[in-house]
Amino acid sequence: MASSASLSPSRRAWLRFRRNRLGFWSLVLFVALVLGSLAAELWSNDRPLVVRYDGKTYFPLVQDFPETVFGGDFDTPTDYLDPFIREQITRGDNWALYALNPYGAKTINYFAEKPNPSPPSAANWLGTDDRGRDLLAQLVYGFRVSVLFGLALTAIGVVLGVITGAIQGFFGGKTDLAFQRFIEIWGSMPELYLLIIFSAVFAPSVGLLLVLLSLFGWMGLSDYVRAEFLRNRQLDYVRAARAMGLSRWQIIWRHVLPNSLTPVVTFLPFRMSAAILALTSLDFLGLGVPPGTPSLGELLSQGKNNIDAWWISISTFAVLVVTLLLLTFMGDALRDALDPRKQDA
Repeated sequence: MASSASLSPSRRAWLRFRRNRLGFWSLVLFVALVLGSLAAELWSNDRPLVVRYDGKTYFPLVQDFPETVFGGDFDTPTDYLDPFIREQITRGDNWALYALNPYGAKTINYFAEKPNPSPPSAANWLGTDDRGRDLLAQLVYGFRVSVLFGLALTAIGVVLGVITGAIQGFFGGKTDLAFQRFIEIWGSMPELYLLIIFSAVFAPSVGLLLVLLSLFGWMGLSDYVRAEFLRNRQLDYVRAARAMGLSRWQIIWRHVLPNSLTPVVTFLPFRMSAAILALTSLDFLGLGVPPGTPSLGELLSQGKNNIDAWWISISTFAVLVVTLLLLTFMGDALRDALDPRKQDA
């Protein structure tokens, strides 16, 4: 086995991360949950994956079929939860392969035995919400929306934060002073009031919400990158690069930026946690994603409005707690792995 001295810095950091079992298995579990949510249509959907009917094979998951194809009376999209349709596509030699959880993100269980919100049952493992939608499907698809939104918001914030922080830290002087004054003014703007105003003027959408939150989400990371650039620009390797005739942008891109990314990488899980919490809070207040979009914040609001339906609040809270804990453990492990004082890998 190679000694730690012969390993690259990234390899040593990865080994230190692997040694942190809590952080490493949190990463494995989080990736598994994200991949499972991305493939949710394959195991939580109100349409069969495959239908064999009258000698023909149909794939309802990728194409809509009217119910007349399966012996129905109306030329409308097939409701595969309808007992009559289920009997038709499973009679005789006909068969259908349903998803493990036969409910989608917007599926309403019109055939529930109890009024909504109904408690957990064999038909709905975690119960239904106050609109009759399967709670498990809502949690899976809501988790996917939250994670993808958090990733997108984190990526935009990292790009803007790195660019602004690099310019401030490397050039310094009046450039740094002007940016700092701008950040002070921009950061003092009431973000929540702006969200309320824009929500009243424009139709709610995930894109609009992403743009509005991105306008303010870069400032925290910008300060860390600025501090790293202010420190690194005075080091010997930067002076040597200047003496070799490299341009400022070449020095930034090739030398200073790679040595200033430690706070950026460490910052990512915590920034993603903040993005998920921001989306959940706005959805809880009714200022987030458009109505009908699966949302953890909306489920929390339903739990508040339906105190007796304990299964809504408990399951949604559990999903949020597990998600944020996994991200926090990953962030702590990354911080320890990238700590330059820890050289024993």
